[in-house]
Amino acid sequence: MSAGTFNPATHAPEPLVEGAGTSGTDAGNIRPAYAISSVDNALHLVQMLARDGAVRVSGAAAELGVAKSTAHRLLGMLCYRGFATKDGDRLYRSGPALSAVRQSGSRHGELSLVARPFLERLQRESNETVHLVVLRETSVEFLTSLECTQPLRVGSRAGAVMPAYRTSGGRAFLAALSEADLVRLFPDGSPDPELDWTTFLRSLEIVRRRGYGISAGETERGITAIGATVRGPDGDPIAAVAISAPSLRFQRSQLPRAAALLHRHIEMLETEFVRLSPRRVAG
Repeated sequence: MSAGTFNPATHAPEPLVEGAGTSGTDAGNIRPAYAISSVDNALHLVQMLARDGAVRVSGAAAELGVAKSTAHRLLGMLCYRGFATKDGDRLYRSGPALSAVRQSGSRHGELSLVARPFLERLQRESNETVHLVVLRETSVEFLTSLECTQPLRVGSRAGAVMPAYRTSGGRAFLAALSEADLVRLFPDGSPDPELDWTTFLRSLEIVRRRGYGISAGETERGITAIGATVRGPDGDPIAAVAISAPSLRFQRSQLPRAAALLHRHIEMLETEFVRLSPRRVAG
């Protein structure tokens, strides 16, 4: 935990060791004079995953011209950021963040644009960091994050992809789905190894009755967040808004008051969606 901004990067594995790398020069592109080989290699791996759908550690090392251990660490960081998923011992496949880049379009861009004034107001009134997320199958993507100005705060998660069941907004999303939809998303049973399917469904029912999801240290130690769904004009959930803060400032007794503030701003945002519904803001 840093003395300033909370951010996943501050709790990431040790910094990557830069490998020898390759030039990575595409036709018409000039390699920067002060290129950072580890960044170049990571971006090269993203291109490989987009091109091939999957890579092996040995193949990645050969194409990058680095040691297998370096390729392994690079792929580990791509998994951490959602750009890859590990399938077996040495095989890595394209991850949800890469799919999100491919699939995202003007629909979510406009969603973020319309939501921003309400997020800004919520951030000012709560004096904590707020996020706008959307569901991506079993994960959530953070479309927008607005940091508060307090010295000790939660940092931006914009662009991050995390398991839905571990995040407050993701839990609110899952609680809004039917059991049939949940079975489709999780055909192998509960995504939480500590909960069986029945207990997992019961936990979502609690979220549904309470009206918001809670994540207390599940995504990062020392951070507590609450999140609730935003519904479109047709009543279906289209996004979730979350407030996150250091746990020492966001204790259980304080959550109901924060939730009331959260719901008030979500209701105003939903009213705006209804007003703009002929433009089909939410798609």
